Amino acid sequence: MQPILEVIALNAVDARAAQEGGADRIELVAGMSRDGLSPDLETFTQVKAATEIAVRVMLRDRDGFGRPAGTGLNDRAAAFRRAGADEFVLGFLDADGAVDLPPLEALDGCAWTFHRAVDHAADRAAALRVIRALPGVDYLLTAGSPAGVGAGLEVLRAEATRAAGPRILAGGGLLPEHVAPLRAAGVDAFHVGSGVRRGGWDSPVDADLVRSWRSLLDAHPPTDK
Repeated sequence: MQPILEVIALNAVDARAAQEGGADRIELVAGMSRDGLSPDLETFTQVKAATEIAVRVMLRDRDGFGRPAGTGLNDRAAAFRRAGADEFVLGFLDADGAVDLPPLEALDGCAWTFHRAVDHAADRAAALRVIRALPGVDYLLTAGSPAGVGAGLEVLRAEATRAAGPRILAGGGLLPEHVAPLRAAGVDAFHVGSGVRRGGWDSPVDADLVRSWRSLLDAHPPTDK
């Protein structure tokens, strides 16, 4: 199976470059200076019109991983669904650091990624048990550590050997040298953002850099799983 390459896009220009470079999927966000917030509806419709690959929309309306107040996030999710979105990215923790998801009825029937809130959970094992039982979640975006993939590499390798639950989507400070050990452990989905931009978040996604990640992933078949 070809490994999944997901690229963070902020707009249609990014999305087109990601597709040209061989990405399988886009995570559409805004506000990367705040670790990624929900994009606006207009940007989503532009991205959908500009690309043919899957688009997962971030649902997050404030800094941190706390549960959003009120119905705003659910209303936003419903608006995205009306515009054609059917894949999302979200995940929240309560004040004690446990998984805490608001009742987002608009996500019924959607596939979604639980994002890096899990790396900040007070009890990672307990958080994973909850996440694995959630309806619709098919990917877990994680670095294995709040400090990034470099610090969480062995955690990711250990978790990749467990068949149950959503697929690990390795991301958060992912570097090329992490790919071989992760692929060897059976990780088959990877998430990149700044690594496909030549000048940080103020520069667009570069199709050639996406292409280099595509080639790197495809060159390392899994060996342990």
